[in-house]
Amino acid sequence: MTTNEKEYNGYLFDQLEIVEDALQLAEEENATKTIAYLKRKKSTIERKLYQQPPLLENR
Repeated sequence: MTTNEKEYNGYLFDQLEIVEDALQLAEEENATKTIAYLKRKKSTIERKLYQQPPLLENR
Protein backbone atom coordinates (compact mmCIF):
# COMPACT_ATOMS: atom_id res chain seq x y z
CA MET A 1 0.00 0.00 0.00
CA THR A 2 1.53 3.30 -1.03
CA THR A 3 1.26 6.36 1.14
CA ASN A 4 1.20 9.86 -0.25
CA GLU A 5 3.09 12.69 1.39
CA LYS A 6 -0.01 14.29 2.91
CA GLU A 7 -1.01 11.01 4.58
CA TYR A 8 2.56 10.41 5.79
CA ASN A 9 2.67 13.92 7.31
CA GLY A 10 -0.59 13.09 9.10
CA TYR A 11 1.09 10.06 10.67
CA LEU A 12 4.03 12.20 11.75
CA PHE A 13 1.73 14.81 13.32
CA ASP A 14 -0.04 12.01 15.23
CA GLN A 15 3.31 10.72 16.49
CA LEU A 16 4.38 14.23 17.43
CA GLU A 17 1.21 14.78 19.44
CA ILE A 18 1.74 11.53 21.36
CA VAL A 19 5.36 12.39 22.14
CA GLU A 20 4.44 15.92 23.26
CA ASP A 21 1.74 14.56 25.59
CA ALA A 22 4.16 12.03 27.07
CA LEU A 23 6.83 14.72 27.40
CA GLN A 24 4.45 16.94 29.34
CA LEU A 25 3.68 14.09 31.73
CA ALA A 26 7.36 13.24 32.14
CA GLU A 27 8.13 16.88 32.96
CA GLU A 28 5.39 16.94 35.60
CA GLU A 29 6.93 13.82 37.16
CA ASN A 30 10.49 15.16 36.76
CA ALA A 31 11.56 11.98 34.94
CA THR A 32 14.84 13.30 33.53
CA LYS A 33 15.86 10.22 31.51
CA THR A 34 12.40 9.95 29.98
CA ILE A 35 12.41 13.67 29.17
CA ALA A 36 15.76 13.32 27.36
CA TYR A 37 14.50 10.30 25.40
CA LEU A 38 11.25 12.00 24.38
CA LYS A 39 13.07 15.17 23.30
CA ARG A 40 15.29 13.07 21.01
CA LYS A 41 12.23 11.34 19.56
CA LYS A 42 10.48 14.69 19.08
CA SER A 43 13.43 16.13 17.19
CA THR A 44 13.58 13.02 14.97
CA ILE A 45 9.90 13.34 14.08
CA GLU A 46 10.24 17.09 13.45
CA ARG A 47 13.26 16.48 11.22
CA LYS A 48 11.19 14.11 9.08
CA LEU A 49 8.16 16.38 9.11
CA TYR A 50 9.89 19.63 8.21
CA GLN A 51 12.69 18.38 5.95
CA GLN A 52 13.58 20.39 2.86
CA PRO A 53 13.04 19.35 0.13
CA PRO A 54 9.94 17.28 0.91
CA LEU A 55 10.11 13.49 0.82
CA LEU A 56 8.31 13.32 -2.50
CA GLU A 57 8.69 15.80 -5.29
CA ASN A 58 5.56 17.08 -7.01
CA ARG A 59 4.99 15.05 -10.10
